[in-house]
Amino acid sequence: MITLSVFFITLFLGLPILLTLMLGTLVFLHQSDLLLLSSSLPLQFYGALEKNGLLAIPLFMLVGELMNRGGLTDRLVELANLLLGRTRGGLAYVNLLTNAVAASILGSAIAQIAVMSKVMIPAMEKQGYKRDFAAAVTVSGGLLGPIIPPSMIMIIYGVIALQPISALFLAGLLPGLLIFLGFVVVVMMLGFIHDFPKLERTARRKVSLIGLLKQLSPLMIPVFIIFGISAGVMTPTEAGAVGALLALIIGKWIYRSILWSDLPEIFKQVALNTALITGLIAAATMFGWALSFVGVPDRIVAMINAWTQSPWVFLLLINLLVVVLGMFLESMSILIVLVPIVLPTVLALGIDPIHFGVVISLATLIGLVTPPVGPGLFVVTSTTQVSMFGLFRAMIPFLIAMFVCMAIINLVPALSLWLPQQLGLS
Repeated sequence: MITLSVFFITLFLGLPILLTLMLGTLVFLHQSDLLLLSSSLPLQFYGALEKNGLLAIPLFMLVGELMNRGGLTDRLVELANLLLGRTRGGLAYVNLLTNAVAASILGSAIAQIAVMSKVMIPAMEKQGYKRDFAAAVTVSGGLLGPIIPPSMIMIIYGVIALQPISALFLAGLLPGLLIFLGFVVVVMMLGFIHDFPKLERTARRKVSLIGLLKQLSPLMIPVFIIFGISAGVMTPTEAGAVGALLALIIGKWIYRSILWSDLPEIFKQVALNTALITGLIAAATMFGWALSFVGVPDRIVAMINAWTQSPWVFLLLINLLVVVLGMFLESMSILIVLVPIVLPTVLALGIDPIHFGVVISLATLIGLVTPPVGPGLFVVTSTTQVSMFGLFRAMIPFLIAMFVCMAIINLVPALSLWLPQQLGLS
């Protein structure tokens, strides 16, 4: 109890979660009269960083950073406009489609919401959409980031849970498509109710074949990465390196929007983000080791087995817990802290760890857009003149669709497992 109190107090005080985990580990060992084991903590910290899967993290972050600096979002908006602009509520569909494609490259919900809100909310408002609705569509589309492959959050889950990243990528494909279609249905229904505008024909400029190919070029990256990993041609690390090279070629020579002078700042940002994530993984591994040493995971398994042996009830409890944690923490932090603790229970109940990876990733998304904190909501309200209440009210139809999709995915594991099983990856 004291350890939990220290953990939450330091979080509310704004202490970085890396330091919170390390302090929590020391407090836990002290409370368990195992402070002598603190001499082993540096070894656990270092050992967590020896995993080969961690090499993929900076490379995939480099892909996202290069494409973000290379004008990816603007090009995808133009492409989606050509395809969907003339339909009723066309710009809302453009928003969702652009988010779905950008999700496969940026991979982070918070980063994606921040980027898209600067582009899509003003554009939709200019076309006559209410600002609250435009913000809600943008935030909802950003939730596709951690689930549509190649996803950074899936890479981190795979490293922590020792699961094949290729299988996790494919496992997120159908659930991501289901959620995307759920959001499309919401926009379609609201479009008929509120008579959403169509994009004026004069606003849609003609594009040559070469121009169309330029706009399609970003799609090469996720397709190349997913195919390369799934076919066994490349490891995730190699796919990340090739994806980064493609992103540099597209940004430098096709879009001509990346300068050589931009690279030091890009590499610096990637290095900072990588250090943060790998530090979190190492600290969480250290914390998980301390808990395992005194048998906390075994006690959790025994407690749950005494209460229920239903995997569905367990998944419901995990969903509720993760949604609450997601109100305060970013998705990656939740995975890094929670997965090592609950994974033994997952395996004991016979839940496929690939399916569980999809389930817990989806649950973190709900917390991102749920008050009182909701980091995804704060990103939009801090950059646009949208009230928290107005944004959350506009989000309700999308959240209902999200909950329905989550229930289906939880109850039908085949949605997550069919593709990996067909390719012999699960």
